[in-house]
Amino acid sequence: MSRWDRIRDQLRAEGPAASRILVTVVAAWTAAKWAGADQPPVYAAIVPLVALRGDPMSALQISYERVLAVVAGVAIGIATLNVLRPSTESLVVVVALGLAVGIFFPKGAGLNVQVPASSLLVLANPAPDAYALSRFWETALGALVTTALAPLLWPPHPRRVLKVLADDCRNRLAQGVTVTPAVLTGGAAVARDNLAVVNGHIAAVKADATRAREAQRAMRFNPLRRRHRGAVAGLVQAIETAERIAVDLGTLAREAAALSDRPDLAADVRRAQRQLRPVADATARAIDALLSEQDFRPLVTEARAALAAYARSDSRPAAVALRRPFQQILDDLPPTPPLGTPSGDGVD
Repeated sequence: MSRWDRIRDQLRAEGPAASRILVTVVAAWTAAKWAGADQPPVYAAIVPLVALRGDPMSALQISYERVLAVVAGVAIGIATLNVLRPSTESLVVVVALGLAVGIFFPKGAGLNVQVPASSLLVLANPAPDAYALSRFWETALGALVTTALAPLLWPPHPRRVLKVLADDCRNRLAQGVTVTPAVLTGGAAVARDNLAVVNGHIAAVKADATRAREAQRAMRFNPLRRRHRGAVAGLVQAIETAERIAVDLGTLAREAAALSDRPDLAADVRRAQRQLRPVADATARAIDALLSEQDFRPLVTEARAALAAYARSDSRPAAVALRRPFQQILDDLPPTPPLGTPSGDGVD
């Protein structure tokens, strides 16, 4: 890929987000000027910069949290100035109280420093009362403009986002389900390496499920995407099922690592590896169908039949331990396809 191709792809990926921020900043600034701001309404323009710089689906929540943080910070600053005049002591009090509130304040990740920052700006202003009022209403107006425009300007497509997440879950789980039985006879070191890889898959699938739920919640505030609610609900349900399956996959990988370190069970493990192959193949294809919005029920039936045949042919403890995670995976799959998934009987 040439340098210009990379630049074009980057612009295509990030251009809509940058355009959304620019238009919303200008709209918030203009609205504040119309509302009577006597100074450049920087605080109205800051809100979309903060709220829209990450996942656009969370713009409403971030805007709401920013307004609350400003209110809390302004209140701390004004209350402190009513007791202490500006000094080192008042600085310590304002920052300490702001940080204390920020510890328990709603936040995406880490300590919320918006509260102490707002308090400190009130303390540093020569006219704190007027400044606090201006900062509050400009921030509130900027949040209002942001939440109104964010769903309308190049709105994110939840179904596309969820398809990417579902594909990631599908690839990770299918790989884990098929590779783990294959490493049974590779030795303890190989099985431990596989366990580390599976743990990485589990963390990634859990993160995908968290993002999927956020995308579904964002649908409530996105009027342009509400027609996708059925498909979105189905994909979220499938990804949440993948999250449960990931836990069972971790159990399978731990059992494989434990049994691979048992020389006395080498013959049982070799036999289990051969007999698990059709079970793992059918289970992986069922997971693939679930996360590809296809009817997975025939594949679940196939996997259960293979698992039952294996149970009849081998009742040794090692075989039981390795069958149990597969049984749990199949039990985790919903009895009917998620909403929006073709059911195989002509009903969409």
